[in-house]
Amino acid sequence: MDSNYLFTTFIFLIAACMVVPLASRFRLGSVLGYLAAGVLIGPFGIALIDNAQQVMHFAEFGVVMMLFMIGLELEPAMLWKLRRAIVGLGGLQVVVTSAAFTAIGVGLGFDWRVSLAVGMALSLSSTALVLQMLQEKGLMQTNAGEASFAVLLMQDIAVIGILIIMPLLAAAGAPAPETGHLLGALPGWLHALAIAGVIAVIIAAGRYFSRHLFYIMAKTNLREVFTATSLALIVGITLLMQAIGVSPALGAFIAGVVLANSEYKHTIESDIEPFKGLLLGLFFISVGMGMNFALLAAQPLTLLGAVAVLIAVKMVVLYGLGRLFDLHGAQKLLFTFALAQGGEFAFVLFQFASSMHVIGGEQAAFMTLVVALSMAATPFLMLFNDRFIQPCFMSMLPMRVYDTIPDTGSSVIIAGYGRFGQVVGRFLTGQGVHITVLEKDPDQIELLRKFGSRGYFGDASRLDLLVSAGAARAKLLVVAVDDADKCLEIVRMAKREFPNLRVLARARNRRHAYELHKAGVDYFRRELLDSSLTMAQEAMKMLGADPREVRIRARRFLKHDISTLHKSFEFFEKEPELIDFARQASQELERILQEDVRLDPKHKPLPLAEERVVVQ
Repeated sequence: MDSNYLFTTFIFLIAACMVVPLASRFRLGSVLGYLAAGVLIGPFGIALIDNAQQVMHFAEFGVVMMLFMIGLELEPAMLWKLRRAIVGLGGLQVVVTSAAFTAIGVGLGFDWRVSLAVGMALSLSSTALVLQMLQEKGLMQTNAGEASFAVLLMQDIAVIGILIIMPLLAAAGAPAPETGHLLGALPGWLHALAIAGVIAVIIAAGRYFSRHLFYIMAKTNLREVFTATSLALIVGITLLMQAIGVSPALGAFIAGVVLANSEYKHTIESDIEPFKGLLLGLFFISVGMGMNFALLAAQPLTLLGAVAVLIAVKMVVLYGLGRLFDLHGAQKLLFTFALAQGGEFAFVLFQFASSMHVIGGEQAAFMTLVVALSMAATPFLMLFNDRFIQPCFMSMLPMRVYDTIPDTGSSVIIAGYGRFGQVVGRFLTGQGVHITVLEKDPDQIELLRKFGSRGYFGDASRLDLLVSAGAARAKLLVVAVDDADKCLEIVRMAKREFPNLRVLARARNRRHAYELHKAGVDYFRRELLDSSLTMAQEAMKMLGADPREVRIRARRFLKHDISTLHKSFEFFEKEPELIDFARQASQELERILQEDVRLDPKHKPLPLAEERVVVQ
């Protein structure tokens, strides 16, 4: 193996390992880290690798894999759900943005063919960059995330049309491009027709034959053979598309569409995902390496002005379409900031347009750098949106006023009505016990009221709300809030202000149980104790143990666990003594559980739920 390839691979991995964690640490995202790593090791950095173009060709395979994964998502149900956003919002975005840039180009004196070619390329956003950022921030399921995905999907589909239109824009009398592909000698219109025919044949053949192919591979029961078949299919289709003069990424996208309804789809996804992530990182590194800073130094104002115009025009179009398609407030601005850059397909389209002599080589190089700089600026735009724009909308949200809570004479107040509190509340109300529920989550309160239960929006840690709820006359306060610190705060206040009120609390763990004990709670229960012990019993039964023996040993375990927990409170502030005590308790538990169980056929042990342990 050529040592240069090993050295190049080593440099890529080291650069990514050093720079990407730093970018993520400062919340700039992994994509910006990859771009920075590329700039650092590239010809305009410390020049560890000086052949950026060669690396770019290899790294484009990451985009190929990503487009294949996107094609796999094109299931009819998903497309139907997002039909309005894909066709309407996505289609309008491509058309309006292309028209805007075309008009700007013509206004600046460029030929309309050149302007249209550049405008169509600039209308696309970076699928790789945007999806990566939205996934990292957990925003894919938001309205803006779904709208962004729909637009990006439509843009990827639109590439097919752009690649068909591009040869038709070649000026009359222009020299034939030196393509070297199978259809290079055909006239433009016939070339476009041939491409459409080949795509149709690939889709039709894939629908009918891919199932049988993967069935045969699956029968081998060799995971690596199945993975190799998936990769071979992707590469084979991309090579075919490249042979007829179409982008390899488009070929991969079509391959994904072919397999979208395959029963082997999810297995293919899990096999391809690691390759996609690694190669996509390589693509972004190569984009950073390919930034021509000599051109930037020669024309800084022109380039930066072009980047600013690109981002500004796209933001105006996106903002307007966001309003038209009912994206509101913060979601509309997130959608606008996320897609306001050029895309990786622009690199391919500019190269393709240059080979077709639609645009000149210098123009292609200039616009490629503009797109690369806009991609590099996107993480900073998203950071600006996160830090300054989104908080403004949060501060403008009206704060819901806590409910006025009448004293209904309920004997039980439940603070927190999540999963834990609901079980307690349903059990009590089912036996005719009147309860008053205090819950800070307004959505939970609305849901509670829909089912006809009495609940109030309020914070149980506020003394005035507890007084209004009748804590002075109630018999019990059940503290079932999720937050351990908030739970302790409520318990301490209740024991201090209402000495006659008995307090029961949900404990998250042994440490929390100790803090509740110190606070004087009347009863606590660790939230996962019963459910985990019940599952442990079922596990023993499935292993063949006698159910009655399992039940007796489970009662022994529960009794020992609760007893040792109470005893350990004496040592909780003394770690060495607590560790020694825990070791002794563990040995004692092992001895207890291994003792013989004598079964009395007349004895029926009580359920675990009837075990009563009160913390004094």
